[in-house]
Amino acid sequence: MTCIAGLIDKGKVYMGGDSAGLSGLNLTIRADSKVFKNDSFIFGFTSSFRMGQILRYKFKPPYHKPEIKTEEYINTDFIDAVRQCLKENGYSKVENNEEIGGTFLAGYRGKLYRVDSDYQVGVSLDNFAACGSGEAYALATLYNTAHLEPKERILRALKTAEYFSAGVRGPFIILSE
Repeated sequence: MTCIAGLIDKGKVYMGGDSAGLSGLNLTIRADSKVFKNDSFIFGFTSSFRMGQILRYKFKPPYHKPEIKTEEYINTDFIDAVRQCLKENGYSKVENNEEIGGTFLAGYRGKLYRVDSDYQVGVSLDNFAACGSGEAYALATLYNTAHLEPKERILRALKTAEYFSAGVRGPFIILSE
């Protein structure tokens, strides 16, 4: 389920997501957004609405000390705080001695990060990213629409994913920093 698409344009992060909630073959169009702001972050999640609720309402981004570069902060203090928050709220689990969370995009200070279920942080050289069942469709669309304005690119990426993926449905929510 899900399509989250994000991009960077002129130092600003844009992110959009769909509204599908799936349970087996049952589809619910959810009122609670998969894309939201928390402090100075924009988040867009897949994996579980519970994980998204924890990141939205329970997670408190840690203070970013001015002397620490943003990349180091994201990969250490931020990820440590995410892991701790998900664990404390019953979301993360341990399988084969590996801690597993969920997948989400995070926009912060003009950069776009993809956090995978093993808590690795990825940054694409393309200045765009996507996650969820509609990921491949969104990525192809973002690649082919570089000439358009950011919100239009994201909207087209989400509509393409909706057309081709059974787990993606509007309405679409698009936010920016």
